[in-house]
Amino acid sequence: MANRDLPRRIIKEAQRLLSEPEPGISALPSEDNMRSFSVKILGPNQTPYEGGVFKLELFLPEQYPLVAPKVRFLTKIYHPNIDKLGRICLDILKDKWTPALQIRTVLLSIQALLSSPNPDDPLSENIAKHWKSNEADALETGQLPSA
Repeated sequence: MANRDLPRRIIKEAQRLLSEPEPGISALPSEDNMRSFSVKILGPNQTPYEGGVFKLELFLPEQYPLVAPKVRFLTKIYHPNIDKLGRICLDILKDKWTPALQIRTVLLSIQALLSSPNPDDPLSENIAKHWKSNEADALETGQLPSA
């Protein structure tokens, strides 16, 4: 792995993600660019996303940890805080980012967002309106088809 020029923090975070994985989350650094991670998050139990495997991409900019990682869903999802392009509306990826946070924190927060959508701070206005007007129907729409 080409990690000669990588900050020690990124190397340590990547190693910890591999050696101490969080339940339902896997994050593997790319062999040719350790700033780029392939992420999989399992849909949390007792949510419309239960049983789903969601692929995301995570990239650490040159300024990391002073700036937040860039993260987006590659798997399509019906969620008020995630748009069609997979962009995520999450405060710690924007104005609430602090260098004290880590990749692990970001991924746990995204997993929590799947459990608790926030239609009051939407990225997808239409889905948020649907969520607010008929949450049961929106949850059903977001539900993954059974195998």
